[in-house]
Amino acid sequence: MAAEHKHPDEMSFLDHLEVLRWHLVRSSIAVFILAAIAFVNRPLIFDTILFGPKSGSFPTYVVLCKMAQQLGLDESLCMTDLPFQIINIDMSGQFTLHIMVSIISGLVMAFPYILWEIWRFIRPALHQKERRYARGLVFYTSFLFISGLLFGYFVISPLSVQFLGTYQVSAQVPNQPTLNSFIMTEVLITVASGLIFEMPVLVYFLTKMGLISPEFLKKYRRHAIVINLVLAAIITPPDISSQILMAIPLLILYQISIWISGRVLKKEAANQD
Repeated sequence: MAAEHKHPDEMSFLDHLEVLRWHLVRSSIAVFILAAIAFVNRPLIFDTILFGPKSGSFPTYVVLCKMAQQLGLDESLCMTDLPFQIINIDMSGQFTLHIMVSIISGLVMAFPYILWEIWRFIRPALHQKERRYARGLVFYTSFLFISGLLFGYFVISPLSVQFLGTYQVSAQVPNQPTLNSFIMTEVLITVASGLIFEMPVLVYFLTKMGLISPEFLKKYRRHAIVINLVLAAIITPPDISSQILMAIPLLILYQISIWISGRVLKKEAANQD
């Protein structure tokens, strides 16, 4: 670890690899510890969090029900416990999924720390001006990711579970989703939402690299709307409400990205004067 105390210009390629190795080791330890915590807290992870959208008392359903009552609508938005049973058909299915969910939980919870370790690795190679530009990067990236997770979990996921869990091609075919299908559908929707919310960060770096500009983003706004709708359709079930709910924040993030791109170019122009 002595290589970390050297100036970047004095470090060899192997020294950089050694520093990177320790950042990866610390990140892996953080993921392992948080995954272990998630593993031993099985009731919280599964019964409360992952199976939460299956219950009629889930906060999203309660809010929708109250909104329907205040607007004088019928109580079709007032959900009860979803009428399907989750089954397991593999002997090791529950144990294997328990481990997989714990690892994913560890990665999600450790995401801010992993970003911090990445920042610590690249920070010595940046100039003072570049460090100033990147100030708050870990905070904003983590904030966007967590915001996306919350949006996916409380908005997209419950509506998706409600739609897919109650949809039937015939009354003769009862819904009995497998444990893996139910959990992974929910996890993929939630994590995908978190990653998609990183759009402003991606635009920031692409602008810094000179690959895009506000004019470029405005010029291809219509194309971006189509792409956003396609992305929303990919990460959500085939019901219009979920796709619209996912497309709306994507469009808002796109507009924010245009503003961010403009701010980056203005700061660069000001520093050149």
